[in-house]
Amino acid sequence: MPAESTLLFANTAGQLAADPARFLRAHWTAQPRTLADTQALFTNMALLLQKRGWSRILVNQVAMKPFSPAEQQWITQIWLPQAVREAGYRAGAVVLSTDTYTRLATAYITTNVSGLPLRYRSFDTEADAVAWLLQQPT
Repeated sequence: MPAESTLLFANTAGQLAADPARFLRAHWTAQPRTLADTQALFTNMALLLQKRGWSRILVNQVAMKPFSPAEQQWITQIWLPQAVREAGYRAGAVVLSTDTYTRLATAYITTNVSGLPLRYRSFDTEADAVAWLLQQPT
């Protein structure tokens, strides 16, 4: 996480930080996590977007373990619709893990956003992800 970012939340699943360019940084850890850990991280993402009036998230999944089926279901059916509707979430730049299972678990989520005014794009480097995210409307 860049030094100029301000840490806002952390748990076993990951860390959330405010970037000076007015987007949220979510950095997943390699630690084993529970559904409750994941839900807490995502819930705080939405709360922080809403509180700051932001719409963009940089999601770094390089070290992340794959989402479980329960996590996938909760994210796609509960969290995403609420985050878009209530927190103004509109753009997600995802720095992907090299792990095939993690990529597949993430692809399930990013391809199940139909009908939501949300843009996702996946990247291999954080620099490319940030460049794209900065081009998205605030």
